Formats: sequence, structure tokens, C-alpha cells
Amino acid sequence: MIKLFSLKKQQKDGEQNPRAGQQKKASAAQLRIQKDINELNLPKTCAVEFPEPDDLLNFKLIICPDEGFYKGGRFVFTFRVGPNYPHEPPKVKCETQVYHPNIDLEGNVCLNILREDWNPVLTINSIVYGLQYLFLEPNPEDPLNKEAADVLQTNRRLFELNVTKAMRGSYVGDTYFECCLK
Repeated sequence: MIKLFSLKKQQKDGEQNPRAGQQKKASAAQLRIQKDINELNLPKTCAVEFPEPDDLLNFKLIICPDEGFYKGGRFVFTFRVGPNYPHEPPKVKCETQVYHPNIDLEGNVCLNILREDWNPVLTINSIVYGLQYLFLEPNPEDPLNKEAADVLQTNRRLFELNVTKAMRGSYVGDTYFECCLK
């Protein structure tokens, strides 16, 4: 049987002495991200790093595609999970400058589940697979980098050459890309 009076007394004691038995409560976002991370099922082409091991709300995802245009590259994404997660998607940016129709030169990512199609039942795993899919099948129909999208639609071979040049560390047009080969 729960003793309500002793619980009330403990609560009062806690109010009078705020340090007594003080344990920081985990937020809903922290609890959910912990669950998502525990259930992560990363493909062999992906890895997760936590710069601050105690901070699960900020981490990096590394994608190293093993097929497609971006094979052999190493692309780093930062995830910032806000206090309204899972009701709002995490903020995801690509730290690696990449010649890609769905990633602009500032690292913004055009992935429907990070914007209008986000749903609280989606997980970090969903985002990982979505990002990986962008490297396997770039989508020129919904571009952030319109120039790359135009080249992909009109001259697939030139697009492939531009991706290779960018990944090796070279200029594509007026933009210099750092080498991102692993």
C-alpha cells in the first residue's frame, strides 16, 4: 500500500531542502532519443559519434556509401535534437561540403521526413536510412542545389564527373570542395 502521507512529507522536505536527493529528471526528448539510440540498427556504411558522451541530443552520423555516385566518400552529418522531439524532427546538417542536388553548399538537407512529412512515430533510424538513400538515389525533382539537379537531369555523365571531382578535392564551377574520400 502506498503511504500518501509519507510521500507528501518527502515532497515537502524536498521543497524545503532542494538539494536533498536531487536528481535531474530526463525530459521526454531525452527519454525518446535514448530509446531511439538503443534501437539504432545502423547499416555497415554508417556510424554514430557522440562528441559529448553524456549529451545524447547532439551527435554525428558518418555515412560512407559503398555504391552509387558517392561510393568511397565520407560524409558527416550533425544532429541536434530539440526539446520538442519527437513532435518536431531533429535539425540535421551536412558538415561535409558535397556536390548533391538535395544538399546545398551550406549543408542544409532536403529530405521530406525532416520537414513536412515528419511524424512522431519516425525515429533516428528512419532519418539515417533516408540520408543513406539520398546518396544512393539523389532526387533532382526536389533540389536544394538546383545547378547539381539540372546537371543530373540533363547530363548524367557530367554529373558523375562533377561528383568525382568534388569528392577528390577540386573545383566544380566556382566552388571548391574539400577531399572527402575515406
